[in-house]
Amino acid sequence: MRKSLALQAEMSQEFGACVFDVTLDCEDGAPVGGEKDHANMVVALANQAQVAIKTVVNSIAVRVAVRVHPVDHPAFGQDVDIIVGGAATSLCHLMIPKIETVEEVEQAVQWVDRAALKAGRTDLLPLHVLIESPAAVHRAFEIAAHPRVQSISFGLMDFVSSHGGAIPASAMGIHADQHSMELDQFTHPLVLRAKLEIASACHAFGKVPAHCVVTEFNDMGAVQAAATRASRALGYTRMWSIHPSQIRPILEAFAPQAQEIELATTIVMAAAQADWAPISYDGKLHDRASYRYFWQVLERAHQTGRHLPDEARAYFFG
Repeated sequence: MRKSLALQAEMSQEFGACVFDVTLDCEDGAPVGGEKDHANMVVALANQAQVAIKTVVNSIAVRVAVRVHPVDHPAFGQDVDIIVGGAATSLCHLMIPKIETVEEVEQAVQWVDRAALKAGRTDLLPLHVLIESPAAVHRAFEIAAHPRVQSISFGLMDFVSSHGGAIPASAMGIHADQHSMELDQFTHPLVLRAKLEIASACHAFGKVPAHCVVTEFNDMGAVQAAATRASRALGYTRMWSIHPSQIRPILEAFAPQAQEIELATTIVMAAAQADWAPISYDGKLHDRASYRYFWQVLERAHQTGRHLPDEARAYFFG
């Protein structure tokens, strides 16, 4: 956790923006029986990160979150009371794992809001949720529609495990073998269907779909290939890493290419000069529908620390 926070500060200084979140883990990170001590350690780290980054990189808001235990776990309430109560203003969101229903989301909202209010947080703390079972995938659209859900992540390994052996272990990885008929997370139909349902549900309600992990963390080429497929083919706009070495390949895969940024700048600047009326560029008509798309390219470039032409940076992000 400390290494990840240090890397976030380092890359924020490098790119001039906070280009990834750090999520401090209490669900799988806390030893059984040590949940309270772990939660207190997480509070200290989250608060220290806010102070440290302001010293190193002025005016850049860091994004530190915490994953607590599931709502039906005995430690959930204790997690929320300690973490939100002690670091409410230092958190960008709270991650709730193993969400199955909208009712569980609402239960989490009530507990989180009560703790945040006591801690003096004035704005609502966003919730990110993990969908990790077939039943939860079935309710993805209902969960995405909840106003406090900002993002949905796909929990690959728990999803595979929840099928009682019906999905092979190979579906947790990214190396399909056509000769042996082994399917990976991008080729197994049930896994692929779950990914598409979550992405579609998020886009239907303006939420952020976050792709699952790649466990082969030593193979950077495989990580970047998986991230590129998640971004370009499946509609995901974020992706989890499980090791700091994965962050740069993921960032590279999700960032727009230089030619995309150049085209988006040209079209959006021309649109602004035309007061957003339709324009013709390179023999093609562009109007507000395509302007929205190209603006999103510029926004994604800005968020991922890509180089923007001076005129676009000054006009839109100055």
